[in-house]
Amino acid sequence: MNRMFLGTIVGLALGFALAFGGLGQMLIVALFGGLGFAVARVLAGDLDLSGYLQGRRSNR
Repeated sequence: MNRMFLGTIVGLALGFALAFGGLGQMLIVALFGGLGFAVARVLAGDLDLSGYLQGRRSNR
């Protein structure tokens, strides 16, 4: 089982734990599944967020 699959499964499990039934809850599950997938991509090194996390540097 690779990290992306594992992250997606963990995100979906967390979403199901928080929400059980209905359209709004289904959207929460989809959100957590996407977050789990994104975290797995970062941990696998496939997604680089350093450009967003460093902020702006000015040469003054």
